[in-house]
Amino acid sequence: MERRGQMSESAVVIGLLCISGGFQDAYTYNCRDEVFANAQTGNMVLMGQNFAMGNWYLGIRYLLPVLAFALGIYAAEKIRSLYGRSEKIHWRQIVLLLEAVTLFAVGFMPRQVNLLANMLVSFVCAMQVQSFRKLKGSAYATTMCIGNLRTATELWCSYRLTKNPETGRKSLLYYGFIGIFISGAALGGVLTMVLAQKAIWISSGLLLIVFFMMFQKEEGYGRK
Repeated sequence: MERRGQMSESAVVIGLLCISGGFQDAYTYNCRDEVFANAQTGNMVLMGQNFAMGNWYLGIRYLLPVLAFALGIYAAEKIRSLYGRSEKIHWRQIVLLLEAVTLFAVGFMPRQVNLLANMLVSFVCAMQVQSFRKLKGSAYATTMCIGNLRTATELWCSYRLTKNPETGRKSLLYYGFIGIFISGAALGGVLTMVLAQKAIWISSGLLLIVFFMMFQKEEGYGRK
């Protein structure tokens, strides 16, 4: 029997989420004191470095988004446990709506509260990475690229050895979505220079588009 997947794994949904994920990282780095929304490893490195040098305020500036990211993972899992069996709305749509509303609120926050803004964006990124983890059945992250790059290159190496066209196609698909993520970051960098704090509303709008898309069923896909 042919596998019946999920709308959340479709290429168009993952593509929009990749654009949004790249946009968020560029936004917080360029507009909110050079803190990463998604790349928590980078935040941890900068946190440790600043604490070691006695820069306690700067260390905390990187620590709090990391904690907010962990809280976002917990929140996504809590929503899944509470609404995973809902017939009226997909639990991932609840996550998307919460993300969109939170990012919309961030757009109103002045630079004086950049720390809170970064924490909220990191919280949103965590919910997204926890809720959307597959691309047509294969593991994928929409808010960071290191794991995707590893998988894409591993698949390409396997393709070169086995000449399996499906493996080659999957590798190129991964590389393609990495490119989409980079395009989202580029868009975020440019629009942040023009719209400043309000640029994050673009990301909020993309998440709302995905929210409404998930009311539809893609051919061959369900809403599990």
